[in-house]
Amino acid sequence: MKLLVTGGAGYVGSVCAARLLEAGHEVVVLDDLSTGHADAVPEGCRFVQGDVGDVAGPLLAEGFDGVLHFAAKSLVGESMQDPAKYWQGNVVTSLRLLDAMHENGVHRLVFSSTAATYGEPEQSPVRETAPTRPTNTYGATKLAIDQAITSYAAAHGLAATSLRYFNVAGAYGRFGERHTVETHLIPIVLQVALGQREQVQIYGEDWPTEDGTCVRDYIHVLDLAEAHLLALETSVPGRHRIYNLGNGTGFSVRQVIETCRAVTGHPVPAAVAPRRAGDPAVLVASSEQVQQDLGWKPQRPDLTDIVRDAWEFTRARQGA
Repeated sequence: MKLLVTGGAGYVGSVCAARLLEAGHEVVVLDDLSTGHADAVPEGCRFVQGDVGDVAGPLLAEGFDGVLHFAAKSLVGESMQDPAKYWQGNVVTSLRLLDAMHENGVHRLVFSSTAATYGEPEQSPVRETAPTRPTNTYGATKLAIDQAITSYAAAHGLAATSLRYFNVAGAYGRFGERHTVETHLIPIVLQVALGQREQVQIYGEDWPTEDGTCVRDYIHVLDLAEAHLLALETSVPGRHRIYNLGNGTGFSVRQVIETCRAVTGHPVPAAVAPRRAGDPAVLVASSEQVQQDLGWKPQRPDLTDIVRDAWEFTRARQGA
């Protein structure tokens, strides 16, 4: 298939683009490089730099079989301070992409959604039937896009799948996580190990968990990419499927830090800070539905393997 990957110069998008190439697809990456990196675009992909809302229409007119849509603004804090940037950059841009797909007869879509659509779930593991009550603008924009996709599927026969990620980590060879503004725990801990930060903060140690720190679900980025390929291959015209993607196992903040210490061989100083508002004690995905429907199952569930791959990528980037 000839496929357009929006945001393919970013973390998850670049890994998925690489796997699509390896699976024999023709891949065109569209990215404005506002947060992505040109050198993260896999060799063998055609790269087009530009805004999805502006460029997708003329590009799709060339003839494509499907779109994998990763391009998005994704910083929770920023989304609350500058909501217009997120409603415009995420929702309006995605609507223009959906219109361009319809106008050019492109009827296959895989959308990068998020667990933030659920807000603070009352139960864990989180199933797709959980109420969607986002607590920040970022999650609200992603939910709005999901709802728009459902409408387009019903009206225009779009074959669509939204994949709601929990915590993505790890790396695939030279493709890994390197955000300008880093908010994710594992890369932050690895930055401490490299001496780029003095310490990692633990937000609360009195949570109702085994060791008092928050528990989260970490999924290897390569497992995530495999789910995208399956979703693409099994899409159903006129239907919008939504799946949660996670490891199904929770790891506490202290477990993550200890694993990073073991993998890197560095002490990684940590300091306890006050709880953050809106943080649930436990956030773990139920991936039963995607396993049942698509046969997908995480193949790299071990936290040590996830951290090791991320560490190898991080060290390689630093020349360590």
